[in-house]
Amino acid sequence: MAKNLNLVVFAALAAVALLQSSVAATTYFVGDSTNWVIPPSTSTYSNWAANKTFVVGDILVFNFAQGQHDVSQVTKAGYDSCNGTGAISMQQNSPANITLQTAGELYYICSVPGHCNAGQKLAINVTGASSPAPQPATPSPASAPVPAPAPATEPTASSPSPTSSPDSSPAPTPSRASVTHTVGGNLGWNVPPNGAAAYQAWAANQTFVVGDILGKLPKNIKFVLVLLPSWKKIIA
Repeated sequence: MAKNLNLVVFAALAAVALLQSSVAATTYFVGDSTNWVIPPSTSTYSNWAANKTFVVGDILVFNFAQGQHDVSQVTKAGYDSCNGTGAISMQQNSPANITLQTAGELYYICSVPGHCNAGQKLAINVTGASSPAPQPATPSPASAPVPAPAPATEPTASSPSPTSSPDSSPAPTPSRASVTHTVGGNLGWNVPPNGAAAYQAWAANQTFVVGDILGKLPKNIKFVLVLLPSWKKIIA
């Protein structure tokens, strides 16, 4: 009885922790409807980031015309001088999804000549993940009362003790981090030129799990997927 109670309490705490981690993560579409381009003003991306709070685990989505731009993470010196040589990382495929994994100042530029100097650069300050709410203490199982001794009776054949059923194992949970899927890829969420087959073909090549995010171009719209425990791919 005590073992079953502990399993129930553990499962409840795990569910609360999973819910807190999924709610905490936020997906930001860099530049919103402007996307990641040579901006109309050199302050476009600094103004966009000014009213946002970035924490570890959040996701940046850079939407851009593939082959015309890139997303290079650089040092502060590289950011100030618009120099992408020796970049920490470079993303050339759009959309580029970057999960913020460390706290501190992070710097991104487009390394295509002239683009950074024209304002295609982003600096953000990432804070540590917010502390989870204190977990309730696991209650200790109450001591079972000691039964009074039964009066002596005539000996009888002992009945076999019932076989305890094995404890059911908790359902497995997905091991990979959440992924942001841009609906339709470069097509975006529009009336498709070849009908519903365009989105069916897009979905057939995706693998969706609980916690994944659906985003669309160019507006900052997202959905959270909730799938059955079988974790099967869903095709529209």
